[in-house]
Amino acid sequence: MEPKPQRFFVALVPPPEIQAIVDDIKRQFAEEYASQAAQKSPPHITLQPPFAWMPQELPKVEEQLAKFSMQQTPFEVELNGFAAFPPRVIYVDVVKPAALLNLQTSLMADLEATLEIVHEASKRRSFTPHMTVASQDLTPPNFNAAWQSFQERSLQIKFLASSLSLLIHDEQWHIHKTFPLSKKVHSP
Repeated sequence: MEPKPQRFFVALVPPPEIQAIVDDIKRQFAEEYASQAAQKSPPHITLQPPFAWMPQELPKVEEQLAKFSMQQTPFEVELNGFAAFPPRVIYVDVVKPAALLNLQTSLMADLEATLEIVHEASKRRSFTPHMTVASQDLTPPNFNAAWQSFQERSLQIKFLASSLSLLIHDEQWHIHKTFPLSKKVHSP
């Protein structure tokens, strides 16, 4: 039997203590608003949307992500409250620092130029960094009820983005490998 392509995506994954906070919010959505879909992946900020890739060719992706991440500097990410893509998605809002926007643009351009990984829809819309806490299976009535509760809720967290993560889909999404952002900042 010939191997089939698997699905992957590239993201910033917060440190474990922040993952725990966001996972608690996802559990609340599952329990109170019957939305479990967001629990199928660890908390993350998608940089390169899902793409299909043959498992035997995965070392090419890993090598390119390692090269790319070595040229990137760690930076601060700020989570600030909640926002939505009505009528089905509620997410933890991410402040848009230039470093994050530049990283996402550079990563997508690099993967397109070197590996021909392209997500056409993302090329046509602006990047909205976010951490999804409810999606897909959130019904419009439950969206409205949840949004009433979450739109004014406070959540302010900062963390250092110090690596890229390659996630793989195997019934659920999980981290396959991480790549440190290892370019050094030179002080005067």
